[in-house]
Amino acid sequence: MTLEEIGGLVKRAEVASLGFLDEEGNPGVRKVFSTWHKGLGVHYISTNTSSMHVQALLKNDRACLYFDDCKTFEAVCFTGKAIVHFEREYKELLWNEGDERYYPGGVEDEDYCVVEFIAERGRYYRFDGKGDISGEELATFDRGAEMKNYA
Repeated sequence: MTLEEIGGLVKRAEVASLGFLDEEGNPGVRKVFSTWHKGLGVHYISTNTSSMHVQALLKNDRACLYFDDCKTFEAVCFTGKAIVHFEREYKELLWNEGDERYYPGGVEDEDYCVVEFIAERGRYYRFDGKGDISGEELATFDRGAEMKNYA
C-alpha cells in the first residue's frame, strides 16, 4: 500500500481501535471515533475523561491506533503516544452538534476531553502484502498537512 492509499483508509474509517495499557500493564482496546487527522501521524479523539482508556493514558501515554476496512481486507496500525487535552481550544475544535447527549455540560463538561494520538511508526496490511511505515516516512508525508475533519 502507498501512503496515499493508507491515508484513504484512515479517512473512510468510521471508527478506530485505541490500544492502551492499564495500571497493571494489561492491554486494553476501545473503539473510538477518530475523524480529525493531521496527515497520517496525528489523530484526535473526543472521549469521556472518566473512561478507562483515558485514565490509563494519563498514567502511561504509550498507545496504538488501528484503522481497518473489513470489506477490502486492509488495515493500518500506528504505534506512538497519546496526550490527553482538557483545554477548551481542543474541546471546541472537536465539538459537534448533538455531543451534548454524551456531555450534558457542553464544551465545559468535566467528563469531556480530547486525546491527541501521535504516531511514531506504523504497520499496514492488505490482501496483496504488508509492510512497515517509519517515523521518517510519516514526517515526510505529513509535511505541511493541516488538521481536517473527515466525518
